Amino acid sequence: MKIFKFIDGFKEKHKAKRTALDFIKYIGPGFLVTIGFIDPGNWVTNISAGSEFGYSLLWIVTIGTLFLIILQHNAAHLGIATGYCLSEAATNYLKPWASRSILTTAMLACISTALAEILGAAIALNMLFGLPIKIGIMIVLGFVMWMLFTNSYKKLERWIIGFVSIIGVSFIVELGLVHVEWDKAVMGMVIPNIPVGSMFILMSVLGAVVMPHNLFLHSEIIQSRQWNLKDEHIIKRQLKYEYIDTVFSMLVGWAINCAIILVAAATFFAANVEVTELSQAQKMLVPLVGNGASTLFAIALLFAGISAAVTAGMAGGSTFAGIFSEPYDINDKHTKLGVGLTLVLATILIFFIDDIFKGLLLSQMFLSVQLPFTIFLQIYLTSSGKVMGKFKNGVFDRLSLWIIGVTVVILNIMLFMDYIL
Repeated sequence: MKIFKFIDGFKEKHKAKRTALDFIKYIGPGFLVTIGFIDPGNWVTNISAGSEFGYSLLWIVTIGTLFLIILQHNAAHLGIATGYCLSEAATNYLKPWASRSILTTAMLACISTALAEILGAAIALNMLFGLPIKIGIMIVLGFVMWMLFTNSYKKLERWIIGFVSIIGVSFIVELGLVHVEWDKAVMGMVIPNIPVGSMFILMSVLGAVVMPHNLFLHSEIIQSRQWNLKDEHIIKRQLKYEYIDTVFSMLVGWAINCAIILVAAATFFAANVEVTELSQAQKMLVPLVGNGASTLFAIALLFAGISAAVTAGMAGGSTFAGIFSEPYDINDKHTKLGVGLTLVLATILIFFIDDIFKGLLLSQMFLSVQLPFTIFLQIYLTSSGKVMGKFKNGVFDRLSLWIIGVTVVILNIMLFMDYIL
């Protein structure tokens, strides 16, 4: 009997070890998505939220991350079950006028995102080395293009995981250097509050967390493992691992976003300092916290900008290739053109921006305006038996997605009313 118990125990341990190793093999896609919502656009919106309203807007990061987990899992669900990314599925299952209209706005969202990433990384180079912004922009553009055109999915995943780790460690250190009022912070994370005059910042934060280009990206990169879509058992296993990867990665992103607001609230809001530029925020940290925090701020911003620009380019390439019913393939002309259009047009637009900080905020607000189009497209596709077969959304999934979609629309209407009144 003891021998049999020993054998059973060994099998259980081996099974647990194998499960853990299997999960580790599938970590990666979630982090590629996570970097998109800890990008320079998020830094701008989070610093604005923290410096102007203290801890009171932390809740929108929490709500946004919950929305994000549901939406990203659903987008990945589409990729796993069908083998199509969101853009391909839209082209294959919608009428041409409808798919082209929605995917055009999605490409604009990718360009808007890339604008913030490239500009943020250039600002970081200026902080660290004194490089002029325009020269920094061209250096960042060249480096990001090199990364995209010379590296495979797996290599890019390793780069991004490393970058996210550097950003996370930087803000752990930053939090240790400032005095956070944790009672107010915890309340701000869970209790909704819309202070007077905060609607623009609130919607910018939401657009910076729940980013439409990330939904297109996740549905594409989740297929990088190239599993057998005809085997139902394999599909179910991948859905399980993908969900764990998504939740874990999104929570890492939530923690970093909250950390940025906490640092801004504990320094700028507490000192009654209004922040209107990222470089100003870095300089203001010196007398308030010290040189070390200022340098860490710039280093983390640089890695955030470069890595997020890479994923924005990938999203643009995937979206554009999908218009031609093709998957992302950096060796294919449509993918190359999509990546190039996204990054080059974003770079050109930067040179027409007078107020950099306001431009970054507006780019994030545009994402929140485009977001309902992507959400309702996703709901339609993933709730369709024709598209998803037996893996279509259940009642609870459809209800959750509709609540998110309607909530985003209501917030956009509130933003519009706040703007015109």
